[in-house]
Amino acid sequence: MRTDFSADQLADPGIAAADGILKTCVHYGFCTAVCPTYVLTRDENEAPRGRIDLIKAMLEKGGRPDPRTVGHIDSCLSCNSCMTTCAVDVDYLHLSDIARAHIEENYRRPLGDRLLRGLVARTIPDPARFTRMSRLARLAWPIRALLPRRLRNLVDLAPASLPPAPDLTGVHPAEGPRRGRVALLQGCVQQALAPEINVATVRLLTRHGFEVTVPEGAGCCGAFTLHMGKTGMATSAAARVVDALTAELEAGSLDAVAVNASGCGTVVKDYERVLERDPSRRGKAAALAAIARDVTELLAPEDLRLPETAVPLVVAYHDACSLQHAQKIRKRPRALLRAVGFEVKDIPEAHFCCGSAGAYNLLQPDMAEALGRRKAAHIESTGAAATAAGNLGCLAQIARFTALPRLHTAVLLDWATGGPLPAALRDTDLPAPVPRASPPGSPEPPAPPRPSGSGGPGIW
Repeated sequence: MRTDFSADQLADPGIAAADGILKTCVHYGFCTAVCPTYVLTRDENEAPRGRIDLIKAMLEKGGRPDPRTVGHIDSCLSCNSCMTTCAVDVDYLHLSDIARAHIEENYRRPLGDRLLRGLVARTIPDPARFTRMSRLARLAWPIRALLPRRLRNLVDLAPASLPPAPDLTGVHPAEGPRRGRVALLQGCVQQALAPEINVATVRLLTRHGFEVTVPEGAGCCGAFTLHMGKTGMATSAAARVVDALTAELEAGSLDAVAVNASGCGTVVKDYERVLERDPSRRGKAAALAAIARDVTELLAPEDLRLPETAVPLVVAYHDACSLQHAQKIRKRPRALLRAVGFEVKDIPEAHFCCGSAGAYNLLQPDMAEALGRRKAAHIESTGAAATAAGNLGCLAQIARFTALPRLHTAVLLDWATGGPLPAALRDTDLPAPVPRASPPGSPEPPAPPRPSGSGGPGIW
């Protein structure tokens, strides 16, 4: 693709980066077939190829974007399915970040839109504020029918209740010989909405020989606001995380930064770019990004400590977009779940987003609902007894449209390797435990074949 930026425009690092990305696009169009918004609308402007043209025109023109362009860019999920399919590896992830930052800086949204986006950006990344706003949302339930569509959507997404959140900050020693020392990021809304994910992650990692340190003061990683175009908020959050992790690094060597929310992991692994304009932190950010790992990357099937029996639960594994498209992690979670005895089912249209996508289901309720219902129907078609995913946002979105138990991968792995039964499975008719298969060459007989199998959601 040819571009027409002036020399003055190219002096801006963001425009220069966008210019390089735009020039790689050759408009083959393979991306359209895997773009959820295009598949549902059949509008070329709702496809990556069309959006790239809109972004090019917007950035070349400079200044205030037109509302039509803003609408089409806002409706992008940033699922990055297009990047998995693209024949020439167009970096759409960073191009869309640049476009959203330009819109945030140069476009004055209608008052209602500004208020809504500001509320979301300041509430979700702050666990204490999220807890307070959830209580207010519950009070608004009797009048929800009188509220505007998008505000009513926020009330509908508020959790009916929030579980107690234990304080995990500090050091959690490894069980047995220490294999390594990792710092766990607790995330932001996850601490309030589903603290059991972090608790299970600590148990899982310490059980398998990792000393886990949970830094104080890290907070939100910046992913949530970054993809809303609020670059200042995102970089401030990322700076806090880098400072907190650097303190842990200086207190003792770190083998990895463990992340159990894949949307966060994608951005933490990209911290060098996020903080590229912060010379005091860029080097530290790059060093930490280099050792950032999804929790499933820290474990190998052969290293799992397995009880003598396994519960052959049939689990539908949902690939979070940020895990499969951005981080290219698909095989490891499935291998781990199978290793502990679960029967893992692939979900039809696995490449399709569920509609969560950070703030997307809060700001684009109609498209998010259509995608959520489509994903839930595919999950139920597998005949699985439960759904697993590596991202809380996906689990919360899926919970709106199916009654099947939804569990984080780390929670399932913790249970299968000696942890407590997850609360989501307490009312489930679980299959009877079976002896595990013996290792190759062992004199014990193999386990019998596994059967084929055939409350209120915790959502924000």
